[in-house]
Amino acid sequence: MWLLSFGNIVSSIANFNTPMKKVLIAEDDKFLASAYQMKLCNSEYEVVIVADGQELLNYISAQKPDLIMLDLIMPVKDGFEVLEELRKNPKWRSVPVLVVTNRDEKADMARCKELGVREYILKSRMSLDMLCSKVKAVLKS
Repeated sequence: MWLLSFGNIVSSIANFNTPMKKVLIAEDDKFLASAYQMKLCNSEYEVVIVADGQELLNYISAQKPDLIMLDLIMPVKDGFEVLEELRKNPKWRSVPVLVVTNRDEKADMARCKELGVREYILKSRMSLDMLCSKVKAVLKS
């Protein structure tokens, strides 16, 4: 699990009266995870990164994020297993989830929708600016 602290410190000083929204990113590709983190920290979110589904579940057992960005293809527990666990637990059910994946299958999209996913984003068709806009929109709703 990684937590970018410098950006958080600067943002916290600038907005000391406004609590930062916490975004939990579950992504096993370190390059992508770092890119997401940098973009979102620049947008004044606190960002925590986990590399697999089990690590995500362990994290949210202790701290509830404001939003989860979830890859579907991960080691240990995949994204679908995580979504099922999230929806079973009343404490976690209300946390909005954005799926960010390479899986372009209609069946996967439908299953995610059934499991309460707010946005299904294909990595190959997104920019970091678009991702940041989606996160912002979901957190405002």
